[in-house]
Amino acid sequence: MGVLNVTPDSFSDGGQFFKVDYALTRAKKLVKEGADILDIGGESTRPGSSIVSADEELNRVGPVIEQLADEIAVPISIDTYKPSVAKACLERGAGMINDVSGLRYENGKMLDLAVTYQVPVCIVHMQGLPKTMQQKPKYNDLISEIKFFFTERIKAAKLAGIKDENIILDPGIGFGKTVEHNLILLQRLNEFSEFGFPLLIGTSRKSFIGKISDVPTEQRVEGTIASNVLAVIKGAKIVRVHDVLEHRRAFDIVDAIEVA
Repeated sequence: MGVLNVTPDSFSDGGQFFKVDYALTRAKKLVKEGADILDIGGESTRPGSSIVSADEELNRVGPVIEQLADEIAVPISIDTYKPSVAKACLERGAGMINDVSGLRYENGKMLDLAVTYQVPVCIVHMQGLPKTMQQKPKYNDLISEIKFFFTERIKAAKLAGIKDENIILDPGIGFGKTVEHNLILLQRLNEFSEFGFPLLIGTSRKSFIGKISDVPTEQRVEGTIASNVLAVIKGAKIVRVHDVLEHRRAFDIVDAIEVA
């Protein structure tokens, strides 16, 4: 899953693809490099980020999705927790919802939207809100609490009418998690396979990699690849990354070794 942030303030690539032409060029490059899904977002969810209005978010991503839908052959995921933004983007050609709120925002309106459009949804675990989520995140039992969250959200999704084949789970690396929490999640990722749904992991260039390796955002490619190779070995089916080409090459080697 290739990441395209049409924002001025995302932690890794904020401002780089804020203009529509730049965003379109970047999107096509990610697909050419081997992205199987394109995840497009118009509001940063980095720690400390502020909320933007639904209108502003849609103004950022709407034109990009509308044009890309006719020009690329891979599915487009809309990275949003706002039902109104998701609906408008689905009507413009998006085919998946990636929701950091776990389909909880606005009393779960995203659940009904997913049923109406019959699209895959990624249910992300996040403790707190992006603006405050990294201000002392705390768990009594990290894995058990995330499992409880998934159990509840899967039940809600099924009751709403979302089909099993349209459910994807993301334990939310970096979303209300310390460095230690993130490492535990990766170590024990296989435990979430018991739910029977595809697991999506998003470690790309995140701060825990920077803290371990003591490197800035733009130098976290190697650490990201290492974490994602481990995640796939532990059961992840989708990796959400900024550096598609480098990951494609790494996974070509992993695939070759597995086949051998």
